[in-house]
Amino acid sequence: MTKVALITGASRGIGRATALLLARQGYAVGVNYQTNEAAAQQVVNQVLAAGGRALALQADIAQENEVVAMFSRLDAELGTLCALVNNAGILFQQTSIEHMSAERINRVLATNVTGSFLCCREAVKRMALRHGGQGGAIVNVSSGAARLGSPGEYVDYAASKGAQDTLTTGLAIEVAAQGIRVNSVRPGAIYTEMHASGGEPDRVERVKSLLPMQRGGQPEEIAQAIAWLLSDAASYVTGSFIDAGGGR
Repeated sequence: MTKVALITGASRGIGRATALLLARQGYAVGVNYQTNEAAAQQVVNQVLAAGGRALALQADIAQENEVVAMFSRLDAELGTLCALVNNAGILFQQTSIEHMSAERINRVLATNVTGSFLCCREAVKRMALRHGGQGGAIVNVSSGAARLGSPGEYVDYAASKGAQDTLTTGLAIEVAAQGIRVNSVRPGAIYTEMHASGGEPDRVERVKSLLPMQRGGQPEEIAQAIAWLLSDAASYVTGSFIDAGGGR
């Protein structure tokens, strides 16, 4: 039976790299996106061209009805979910807290926290042994910002990732006996398009000299950590965190 994985925010960056890697490992992949349909379809086409199975799934994960519809479509068109990668996340222009509006803070929390909760909820409904599921694995893509706080840049984003870390810890314990493992990867300075959302596309170039490894990371390096946590090689690992930040 083909393994089925859903990767949120999979049209670019770490999500895209993860979708392509999991497809190479034999997963049928659900490629979630919010707005960039062309980019998501490009990922799907690349998987199909290599002989795999993939499906582009539009949903704003901050919207409960859209999350429910996305999982229902995944069930119908790809099959039984066994792996979830909560990768979708947003941040806004770098600033100090004095300039953060409630609207901005709530938008960050709605996607990065509520969205992760909703996707975990739907995954557990399908994976848990008590619901007739076969178990599975969830990986939350957090951030080194959860530990470092991102002062002067985006403490709202950092706080949202801290909440996601607590979700990882609590949910891992809650569903361990249901055959579900829940872990997290905390990337550091990675070359992705996300930095442009913070107003500094070349941020990695600025901060890389501060890292012990003296370089930024690539999305594919984070994808490898995610894939390992999803795999049977990590079958006795739950509630754990991989810090992939070049030593910081």
